[in-house]
Amino acid sequence: MTETNDQTQFTEIPGAADVPAAAEGQQERRGGRSDGKGRGGGRGRDRDNRRGQERDSEWQERVVQIRRVSKTVKGGKKMSFRAIVVVGNERGQVGVGVGKAGDVIGAVRKGVADGKKHLVKVPLTRNSSIPTLSNGRDGAASVLIRPAAPGTGVIAGGSIRTVLELAGIKNVLAKRLGSKTPLNNARAAMVALAALRTHKETAKERGISLEQIYS
Repeated sequence: MTETNDQTQFTEIPGAADVPAAAEGQQERRGGRSDGKGRGGGRGRDRDNRRGQERDSEWQERVVQIRRVSKTVKGGKKMSFRAIVVVGNERGQVGVGVGKAGDVIGAVRKGVADGKKHLVKVPLTRNSSIPTLSNGRDGAASVLIRPAAPGTGVIAGGSIRTVLELAGIKNVLAKRLGSKTPLNNARAAMVALAALRTHKETAKERGISLEQIYS
């Protein structure tokens, strides 16, 4: 798979609202009678659909980048789109996904599904920050993130800022080092977040008390 040098410019990048919701697909696959008759199956399916909609509403998706890519085949070049999507619930879970399809909407949909398959649990403090300093590296991109005082905000840029915001981090300092590629930066930020440990977990791994960690 090779990428073309020219990048397609989009005035409006589709977000999660443009992607058909999972609940709509469930509604289309729904069968049987919906009037609640016949062993009460209709009401049970409606209840399951509402629960599915609530689960889907917890997640937020943001499109980081959409590029037109090409694959050289026997008959010439096959054009498609690649979408980088960040998925998170702003409560300590975040994931980065990549999707490729012949149209933009299909690429975003695949990116959302891929991001939910690679979620990372982030430990958050009471001030919506991270417990310790952490470094992450992916390819030629390196990311440094460190905790910040309340009121600092998210001091980061590019795809790193998107990852931190969807993870629920509100006070943090981040610095990008090396490559400027959005995908590598987002994955490097994921590596840094996955390496975070709370003080309690660190004390348990070292076999010492929590008081010795702070001393």
